[in-house]
Amino acid sequence: MIQFPGLHLQFFVNPVAFTMFGISIYWYAICIILAILISFILCYCSSPKFDIEDNFLFDTLLYAIVLGIMGARLYYVIFHLDYYWSNPSAILKIRNGGLAIYGGIIVGAFVVFYQCRKKKYSLLDFLDRIAPFVALGQAIGRWGNFCNQEAYGTITKSFFRMGINTPDGYLEVHPTFLYESIFTFCIFFVLRKMQKKRKFKGQIAVSYLVLYAGIRMFIEELRVDSLMLGYFKISQILSIAIFVVFGWILLKNYRKYTKEKISE
Repeated sequence: MIQFPGLHLQFFVNPVAFTMFGISIYWYAICIILAILISFILCYCSSPKFDIEDNFLFDTLLYAIVLGIMGARLYYVIFHLDYYWSNPSAILKIRNGGLAIYGGIIVGAFVVFYQCRKKKYSLLDFLDRIAPFVALGQAIGRWGNFCNQEAYGTITKSFFRMGINTPDGYLEVHPTFLYESIFTFCIFFVLRKMQKKRKFKGQIAVSYLVLYAGIRMFIEELRVDSLMLGYFKISQILSIAIFVVFGWILLKNYRKYTKEKISE
């Protein structure tokens, strides 16, 4: 049972949604699949298209999603190498959880870069078209963490605290999965609105990176299951680097756009 005492809510959640032919199908896997399908369909049907043909969008997203999932899993496995070295068969059990979003973003970006260069499409136009839907997919997919009772934060007395049963007993913690889901939904709506009045190529994609990295810095501070490199949280370090570098790029382009508008 999962509780939200401050909101007077209780949920009886079994991580296993159903069993088919003796195979357990987890809610985590269902949430990930729904996130991909909903984001994929909405992106395919979206406007503006930024001179990206639908067939090219379909093919490239398909490659990016498949390889991105593999990248997200590989990223997670690398930072839990001691466990997976002793349990190699567990590497393929993705339905139990264990996908790192930054791994998926990195591999997916490489796939998109390769495809756009190969077919001579604008990389920035492509990224600007898909960026809002990446955020939407994250917002939906995070509910898989809720079903698995994972990706939660430190003990708190916050109004939004979540009560869960852990090996250490009943704990009331920050529902960091919920924080990230809400914030990425907000990012989705902000970027969709931004798409309608794009000021320069790359604006939407870079804004996504800056906004997501900004919220992830603070969420990582609360999480207790972060991927670690020594004493440092990998995602927090990466978030800070992305926020600084792409924040500078975004600011530089806004200044350039403003100067061009004034000189017209």
